[in-house]
Amino acid sequence: MSIETRAGAERSAAYPTIAARARTPRLGVTVVADLVDAIVRGDLAPGTSLPPEAVLCEQFGVSRTVIRESVKRLEEKGLVTVAQGRGTQVLGAESWNMVDATVLSALVANDATLGILDDLSVVRASLEGVIARDAAARRSDEELERLREALQLMRDTIEDEPAFNAADVVFHATVGEMSTNRLAVNLVNILFGQARESARFHLHSRLETTLDEHERVFAAIEAGDPDAAEQAMRSHIADAWERRRPPSPKR
Repeated sequence: MSIETRAGAERSAAYPTIAARARTPRLGVTVVADLVDAIVRGDLAPGTSLPPEAVLCEQFGVSRTVIRESVKRLEEKGLVTVAQGRGTQVLGAESWNMVDATVLSALVANDATLGILDDLSVVRASLEGVIARDAAARRSDEELERLREALQLMRDTIEDEPAFNAADVVFHATVGEMSTNRLAVNLVNILFGQARESARFHLHSRLETTLDEHERVFAAIEAGDPDAAEQAMRSHIADAWERRRPPSPKR
């Protein structure tokens, strides 16, 4: 082994191995995802520095250009800060952009106590409540008919859980289309999308109860009652998560 090779091996051994899989040429998006995951897991603690470029290149099997671009993406997501003379330092969770899809995905995946999914449910309930309120205040006959069709689809698929869950998504999407609050709708899509990707979110739920809750949301929107629509939607989101939520050390 040459002196340079030995030095490189010793340098790599001094830092945590971030690339968990076999080192092969990979796209920068995968490097970013692995680095985000390492930071969220705590493998790279707040206040510490990322390994040098040479070490990351060796671990991930990519060029310095890919590593530099990946670090820029981490900085944009609020996970690191690049300071001249101090290298790239890992920031604490208070700086992270938690609605960034990659960050949120890592948070959910590493959520041992389900605390993130609990928080996500609370935020989603608040946002969807606002959306339902807006839908009730401004719904048109055409929009109401589309929502009625979405509800009927849920009724028709009550014996088929996967189809029922897909119809459930359509119902919520239709309520979102009735709202003018595009920011709230966009945030809900991000949050709900990440929740659906978690296996713990897909535990069996009581479909008849879920359908009843949607019936109440529809009735309030049909009646043009913003207060009732908001309350019905908030209660539905909170109660649905309680039914799905598995036991965890937090409880």
